[in-house]
Amino acid sequence: MTAHADHDHDHRHAGHHHDHAPAVSARNEKVVLTALVLTAGFMVVEVIGGLLSGSLALIADAGHMLTDAAALALAWAGFRIGRRASDARRTFGYMRLEVLAGLINALTLFALVAWIFWEAFQRLRAPGEVLAGPMLAVATVGLLVNLAVFWILHRGDRDHVNIRGAMLHVLGDLLGSVAAIAAAIVIHFTGWMAIDPILSALVCLLILRSAWSLLRSAFHILMEGAPPDLDLDALRRHLLDQVPGVAGVAHVHVWSITSGRTLATLELGVAEGADPGATVAAVKHALAERFGIGHTTVEVMHAPAPACALEPAAHGDHGGRA
Repeated sequence: MTAHADHDHDHRHAGHHHDHAPAVSARNEKVVLTALVLTAGFMVVEVIGGLLSGSLALIADAGHMLTDAAALALAWAGFRIGRRASDARRTFGYMRLEVLAGLINALTLFALVAWIFWEAFQRLRAPGEVLAGPMLAVATVGLLVNLAVFWILHRGDRDHVNIRGAMLHVLGDLLGSVAAIAAAIVIHFTGWMAIDPILSALVCLLILRSAWSLLRSAFHILMEGAPPDLDLDALRRHLLDQVPGVAGVAHVHVWSITSGRTLATLELGVAEGADPGATVAAVKHALAERFGIGHTTVEVMHAPAPACALEPAAHGDHGGRA
């Protein structure tokens, strides 16, 4: 039944047609590394400032800066690791390290949020003294650092998914700095210490949102789920209707090895009289052009694929790789 299996390990299309694939460039890597050093460095300053001033809001904001630093570190790792060649033991190289780091980071953030919530609850029951002056000074410098980081990232490739994501993280952290500044001002003029744990809990909601998004994305990739923006029904219909020589498509599996690196396998029924080699090439070109899939394995069948295989909902073809 099987004519031959064609294994495509050519990534030529990925960089040209997959807009959200990581683009390894010295400029992007330098931009991200500079932003990472600034963010991580001030995160340490903010933790020290929070401990010295007694401000939980500063520590919570430092936790949110940790999400920024993690996002920037993952982006930088994506550029750095993307240059490492695969070998006989790791045929896809080290791409999935980025996903594993994201998963660990998300779990760490959940633990941090739990601690801050508990500490905020304790402080609401028995508010402690907060030094408004040092708190305001550190929070103001934090706001300036976040503005600088945003400007640095703005100079990079804003169409790149990792840089765009890092910019969104920094915008969220700007709100954390504003919250800390507001808490310091309220404490200075009113002496109401409860504002510090209240605003720290609000900052934690920003951390939770980022952590949940990161955890869900990393878990989905590790489970080899299909990219969320990919419609497998539309993919099948496109191949059947738009690619000459295709008589059937079955057992389609699409998954990501890491963010922006999509792979696919499928069985292809070739129409009678059609050239199998040309049909396979046309299918790969269509998948790269239309769906951004630059790594495809195609198994060619002499007979058309059974019609029932074109109904993914009944056969569970929407999952990851078999």
